[in-house]
Amino acid sequence: MTQRPYVLSIAGFDPSSGAGITSDIKTFEAHKLHGLAVCTAVTIQNDTTFKTCVWMENTVVIAQIETLYERFSIPVVKIGLVKSWQHLSAIVATLKRLNPEVKIILDPILKATAGYNFHESPQLNILSKVLESCYFITPNYEEIQALFPDKSIEDTIHYLSEKTNIYLKGGHRPNKIGFDEVYYNKIVQLNIPPSATAIHQKHGSGCVLSSALASNIANCIVLEDACKRAKQYTETFLNSNASLLGTHNYNYND
Repeated sequence: MTQRPYVLSIAGFDPSSGAGITSDIKTFEAHKLHGLAVCTAVTIQNDTTFKTCVWMENTVVIAQIETLYERFSIPVVKIGLVKSWQHLSAIVATLKRLNPEVKIILDPILKATAGYNFHESPQLNILSKVLESCYFITPNYEEIQALFPDKSIEDTIHYLSEKTNIYLKGGHRPNKIGFDEVYYNKIVQLNIPPSATAIHQKHGSGCVLSSALASNIANCIVLEDACKRAKQYTETFLNSNASLLGTHNYNYND
């Protein structure tokens, strides 16, 4: 049997498995990958309510990463919930030390749906270093506004696209909801309209999209197709049922 490629999720644990590392692992499995996971926090939540979270010490997070790299070749890493930008910077530096060619997909989770704030806006020097080490950042409209509250979205996109590729999710878009935009190679923009006429909202949909994108990149799919397929997978997940907890398609790509 051929060994599946490895892909790593560095994120929080959600007991409902709608978001976080368990959701990412489901997505990786559906894309015929072997998912590895490093836990950054244990959250106290279900699919509708977020109460609090217990953060892992960053030394523990980094030790988990280092131990996995002792054993596995990991070319792609998806990063979700992390305690602070300083901790994120240390995690990214560790990944680059262990594999200078690693492709990092960063899902900048700043706030839970229920309103819980995880951390403040980043310091510019720390953010710049993190972005320059990432292959993609996947904010939604609320997250991209929160990164630089004093800037317009257009100015923020310009700043970010000078550092890394951007997959801007359209689920929270005030107009043209569901229309995603991809900025890559600093100047090229790809528009990805929704294919579904209506969707059922899901807890953890942003996690699913970023981990689907990471999966496609790990499967060596070219960038534009990787983005389009991530969108398609996420829409299928959203419409898998009418509840807040979606079902993953394990026959995907068969």
